[in-house]
Amino acid sequence: MTSPTVRRRRLSAELRRHRVHAGMTLSDVAEELEWSPAKLGHIETGIRKWPSVMEISALLRLYGVTGGQREAILTLVRESRLRPWWTEYEDVLSSAYVGNEAGAVSVQSYAGILVPDLLQTPDYTASVARALGHGEHTVERMVAAYLKRQEVLDQGGFDYHAIIEEDALQRVAGNLGLLRAQTNRIVELATSSDRVTVQLLPTSTGPHPGVSGPFSVLEFDEDEAALAYVEATHGGSIVEAEESVAACKQVWSELTRIAASPQVTTGILRRMALLT
Repeated sequence: MTSPTVRRRRLSAELRRHRVHAGMTLSDVAEELEWSPAKLGHIETGIRKWPSVMEISALLRLYGVTGGQREAILTLVRESRLRPWWTEYEDVLSSAYVGNEAGAVSVQSYAGILVPDLLQTPDYTASVARALGHGEHTVERMVAAYLKRQEVLDQGGFDYHAIIEEDALQRVAGNLGLLRAQTNRIVELATSSDRVTVQLLPTSTGPHPGVSGPFSVLEFDEDEAALAYVEATHGGSIVEAEESVAACKQVWSELTRIAASPQVTTGILRRMALLT
């Protein structure tokens, strides 16, 4: 089933649409239901994660939504309240990102000096976690969470396209076993599924638009707008503004243009694995 996070965003959009169609402002609705405008605003923007069926039913009565439309929206409410697996790993994962990733039909990822999360081997994930200063308990939880996320590739959950910096692999060249396992894992994923595409960005390319930092672009079905996730030192952020998402897509387009083709990438990675 589609991610509860995506269901929640779709619910917010439906409620805004019906309110506008009813010709009512946030203040009109708040006054009629004796709610605070902030409460209604939180429901419509998705800040309030768990709206109740009773609350949404009251809104739908006010908007005159009945029959099949009403039942479909109440189904969204129930599905948005489900507790997905990633909430168990909120200490090591961004629920906001993973919740959207789980409901996407397409994910495009550039991870800068790291191998993208969904392509990492457990040993690589552990190495990065330790480099970030985490203790062994957190390291183990990060490895478990990443392995759980990576199941989506084995299940063909969405089309996945990753661009990997050559530097991301060279940074673990001091551990030949790790480098060999990581390159083999990437080749395995890229060649075993039509839904996984990998391109290598050679160091010789020099400065490029991706130097501004790691990001991912996620696309969804049912005419839902794409969004981006931009990484930062102290946690990333979801970007929904159309112009900002378009800017990320433009950078992505340029990166795919200058990176090695998927076929050439596979050849380079295979040679790299043999030389280690």
